Amino acid sequence: MSQYKIQLYTKGSKLPELSAGNFFHSPELFHILENSSGQRPYMAVAFDENGKVVAHMLAFTRRRNTWIPPFLYTQGRIFGEGEYAVDTDKEIIFGLMLHELTRKLRRKLCFYIEFSDLSLKMFGYRFFRAEGYFPVNWQEVHNSLHSMPPIERLSEKTKERIRKSYRAGVTMREAKTDEEVHSFYQMMNGFYRMKLRRIIPAENHIRQLYNSDNGRIFITLYKEKVIGGCVCVFSEGNAYLWYLASRRKRYALLHPNLMTVWEAINWSWKHNYAHICFLDVGLPFRKNPFRDFILSFGGKPIGKYRWFRFNVNWINKIMGYIYRE
Repeated sequence: MSQYKIQLYTKGSKLPELSAGNFFHSPELFHILENSSGQRPYMAVAFDENGKVVAHMLAFTRRRNTWIPPFLYTQGRIFGEGEYAVDTDKEIIFGLMLHELTRKLRRKLCFYIEFSDLSLKMFGYRFFRAEGYFPVNWQEVHNSLHSMPPIERLSEKTKERIRKSYRAGVTMREAKTDEEVHSFYQMMNGFYRMKLRRIIPAENHIRQLYNSDNGRIFITLYKEKVIGGCVCVFSEGNAYLWYLASRRKRYALLHPNLMTVWEAINWSWKHNYAHICFLDVGLPFRKNPFRDFILSFGGKPIGKYRWFRFNVNWINKIMGYIYRE
C-alpha cells in the first residue's frame, strides 16, 4: 500500500497551504483558472503518512473549437510535472497524481489530455504508458539569457529588420492600461480565430495574468495602434512566452511578431531571468516556419516528448499506433 495519499481539489477555497515556486502549479494560477470563463482547474495534492503536503500538480480543462469534427470539445492540459518537496520519490508520486488526474478527467468526458514541458524527456515514461498515454516527439525552444546579451545572438539580417522597424516608428513596451490590454485581446482573438489549433482564452484570463506579479503583457505599437503583443509569465527564475499575436497581413513590413518577441527577450534579459522558454512553437512538422522564426533569435531547440491520451479508446489506439516508437 502506498505511503502517499492523493487528494484532488476543484475549489480554491478548499486548497491546503501549498508552495508557489512553480507558477504553472501554483495556487495563484489555480485561482486565475477558476475565475476564467471556459476553464476549470484540478489540483492533485500528495500527502505523506503524517498528513504533510509533499507534492502538487495542477491540471485544467478548457473548451476548444475547431473547423473539423468534433468541432466543440474539452481538452485537459498540464504544463510540467508539478512541484515536489525535497528528498521525495518524485516519479513515484508523479505516477500516483497522474493516475488520479487521468481518472478524473476521463469522468469529465475530456476529449483528450495533453502533457508538455516536462523537465526531462524520459520523465514518468512508464507511468504515462501504464495510463494509456502515447508520446509524440516535440521540439521546444529555450533562449539562454545569462551567458551573453541577446543582441549578440541575432543574425545581421534580423538586426537590420529591427533597425528598420524602429526607424519606421514602431515601438514596444509593457501594456500600461486596461484599454491597451483590451486592444491586445481583440487583436489576439482575431489572430487565432481562423487557425486550426485555436487557443483563445477568455479576456478575463488575460486580464488576470496582466494583474499578476508573475505576468506581463508586451505590446508593439505603430502610430499608437496595437499591431502586436504577447503574454509572458515568470517562474523559478525563467520567463515563458505563452501567447503571441500580431496584425501580420496589414503591417507585415513592420515585422510586428519580430518586434514583440524581441521586446519580451530583451526585457527578460534586463530583469535577470536565466532563460526565456516558448510554450508553443507550433506542430512538430519537419518544416515549420514559425519554429524557424523563433529559432532565429538564437535559441536552442530541445527534443522532448509531449504526451497525449484520447478518451475515446479507438482513437487513442489509432493515434498510439501512428506515433509508435
